[in-house]
Amino acid sequence: MPIVPDVPAHGGNQDDDRGAARLGGPLFHDENYGNAPYGGEPHGLAVHGDDTPTARPPAAAPQNPEPMPDAPHPVPAPQKKSAGRDLGAAIGVGVGLGAVIVASLFVVKAVFVGVVAVAVVVGLWELTSRLQERKGIRAPLVPLAVGGAAMVVAGYVRGTEGAWVAMALTALAVLVWRMTEPPEGYLKDVTAGVFAAFYVPFLATFVALMLTADDGAFRVMTFLVLTVVSDTGAYAVGWRFGKNKLAPRISPGKTREGLLGAVAFAMVAGALCMQFLIDDGSWWQGLVLGFAVAASATLGDLGESMIKRDLGIKDMGTLLPGHGGIMDRLDSLLPTAPVVWMLFVLFVGSG
Repeated sequence: MPIVPDVPAHGGNQDDDRGAARLGGPLFHDENYGNAPYGGEPHGLAVHGDDTPTARPPAAAPQNPEPMPDAPHPVPAPQKKSAGRDLGAAIGVGVGLGAVIVASLFVVKAVFVGVVAVAVVVGLWELTSRLQERKGIRAPLVPLAVGGAAMVVAGYVRGTEGAWVAMALTALAVLVWRMTEPPEGYLKDVTAGVFAAFYVPFLATFVALMLTADDGAFRVMTFLVLTVVSDTGAYAVGWRFGKNKLAPRISPGKTREGLLGAVAFAMVAGALCMQFLIDDGSWWQGLVLGFAVAASATLGDLGESMIKRDLGIKDMGTLLPGHGGIMDRLDSLLPTAPVVWMLFVLFVGSG
């Protein structure tokens, strides 16, 4: 998701550096062994015929010596903030994905369900691959991929009951599939598999549930717009004004100012979308919806940041230039989908 990169502070306390330079400067050096006057022995020593140095009174120090000028310190050039990604590629990929989503969403709903199912399968592949590479956890991909795609379709065709049944069957399939391998690591593998089934396809099923309403295409569009606007608001405000870290141990780039920007942008967009896109919707409902989206999207982003920090990786994949992997784009969307679906049901019903 867009993050506001940390910008290192420059300059520091240069007076301290100059003080250190003075302590090691020519004045102190001359008073020891370097640059003895007229090429003779160092101050404070006299060498006799037996080459044995004996102490002699030190030469009188000059009165009021001229202070040596401080050595000039180069001022570090200010560094420009960098987002850490290829912004041009990120924009191009984002526009391309948006075009595919809009075209499938408003032409044939079933095609959009297929797009969601494909995204789920690719996301599961990325997640299980990283788990195996970094932790040695072998969550079975085949039952997850088949069950995940079935879960999305079942949610669209049979509603919430279909989604829950598909989720239960997918979890059962993960347990049985893993029995074909040695028992070592069975518990951690199936636990990771059930987690992956819930985290990716089950949460994505709520997008399909939104689509079943009469104005389902506009509900899904509102969900996507609010999530993107929330991320954009967090990025823009945090990039310009961010100073106070939100969760430095999880995501050092996120700031409290960025969170306020996400809330403000999402609430304005929510009021407009609910008023003009959703049947029987009202602007005040959009304010509530926007606030909830900003909160859930931020928590979702932080949640995946925790996963990636535990795995020791920056991105889940490299499929999307400038974005990372599919899971790096779904991190805000997945936990936001059930929140938006629930609020739509409360505000305007499920039909």
